[in-house]
Parts: sequence; C-alpha cells; structure tokens
Amino acid sequence: MTSSLPQDHDWLERRVVRISDAGDGRLASYRNVRERDLVGREGRFIAEGKVVLNVLLSNPAFTVESLLILENRLAGLAEQVRLCPDDVPVYCVSRETMDAIAGFPMHRGILAVGQRSAPRSLDMLLETMPERALAVVLCGISNHDNLGSIFRNAAAFEADCVLMDATSCDPLYRKAIRVSVGAALKVPFAREGSIEEIVGKLQNTRFELFALSPSGTTSIYDVAPSPRTALLLGTEGEGLPKTLLQKLHAVQIPMSSSFDSLNVATASGIALSRFSRFSGL
Repeated sequence: MTSSLPQDHDWLERRVVRISDAGDGRLASYRNVRERDLVGREGRFIAEGKVVLNVLLSNPAFTVESLLILENRLAGLAEQVRLCPDDVPVYCVSRETMDAIAGFPMHRGILAVGQRSAPRSLDMLLETMPERALAVVLCGISNHDNLGSIFRNAAAFEADCVLMDATSCDPLYRKAIRVSVGAALKVPFAREGSIEEIVGKLQNTRFELFALSPSGTTSIYDVAPSPRTALLLGTEGEGLPKTLLQKLHAVQIPMSSSFDSLNVATASGIALSRFSRFSGL
C-alpha cells in the first residue's frame, strides 16, 4: 500500500501561506492580542490551542476567519486545516515571528480569528429551551478566569445555556475562551439587559430560580430541581443584589462556618453537579 503522507504533506504546503515578517498586514488581527483583547475587536475573537480550535470548527454558530500556526505544529493540524473552507487563510510562521506577532508566548503555537456568525438574543435563546432545561444565570461576573471556568462547568454538566446581564464580561474574550477550554464556544449564551429583566423572562418561561448565596436559608441538598431550573450566581464579594435575594428562593452550599468563602466558579460547579441530570434526582 502506498503511503499518503507525502501527498498530505504536499497538499498542506500548498494550502498554507508562510510569512516571516511580523509586520505583515495580513496578520494585523493577531498583533498584540493581549493588549487589544479589550478594545476594538469588531465582533472578532482569538481562539488558542488545538482543543479550542476543534470546538470552534465544530460549531456552526461561529466562523473561522483565519489560522495562524507555528511551523512545528503544522503537521499535526492537517485535519483541522481540511475542515476550513478554501477561502480561509492559513498562515504559518516561526516561533520568533509568532511571539513577535502575538506579544506573548503562551499560545501553544495555534491561534485562530473567529467570529460569532449569528448572536442570539435572550428571547431567541429561551424560545429554544427544551421542556427539561438547566440554565446558569450570571450577574456582574467581571473576572474572565471565573467566567471561563463557569462555562467549562456548564459544559461538563450539560447546562442548556448561560445567561449574563450586561455588566458581566464577554465570554468571547481571549482569556475567557482559553480558561473555558473552548466551552465558551460550545454552550449557548446570551449577554444583555439587567439581571431583573433576565429573571422576569425566566419566570415567564416556567423556570424555577435558585439564587446561590451564603446567606441562603436552604441547603442546595434539601431542594430538588424542577423540569426547568435556573441557577443564579453573583460576583464575588457583593454577590447577588439583596432586592433579588428577597424575591427569589435563596439557597446555600453548606460549608465550614469558620471559612465560608467559595470561589464563584467553584460554587457553580458544585451547584451544577447537584442540579444536573447526572445527579440522579
């Protein structure tokens, strides 16, 4: 049997564009992505690493604009390159050029520019929810590490969506995507409006809401999920607004009275484990 490796290698070489100049205009979207991540993204985002790239390529809600690959990683990405439409540029560079372009070394040699092709509104997302659904609702989550970890937990426990108020940070920031290991590109989400508006629309669509708070009077282990359950989490420190806690069923995660402080991402994992379909409830 004749090996296909030489042909695959030739095909891959024809498919890529090798660039040695970090100042090349074709790489403008990748330049200094650490500093540019918070401003002027024009709806685009940066995806890092092979695992995240696989998620990006598998979700029709997102499109790939271009790839930037370190030369010694190219051979292992033939399958991913094949999945890209022919009009998607695939740039290949040396380590020195890659670091000069990106402005930081922790990129695993694989970067992609993606774009959310059809953002869904809160109303559109709620209309698609099944009769049995689990939603994660976030208020004022401004830390990208926490947000990425929450999305990772949501994917692990198969939450149907993540809903964020407008004061929460964007899950398509580079760091949030990286920390989520691509889950921010997998779990459907909407980010808009106030937390009160989100809560109202969830109640109108028959969701039972549980607000997680250390001040909650009920343990999460003493309540059972409803067919449609929404878990509300607030930012660390301030937590959820008191006016909201007074209106909703506030629940707590039992823990030590001498050190009752859980990271919000960790709390989300515990709560999702309790209320997900894997709990057996």
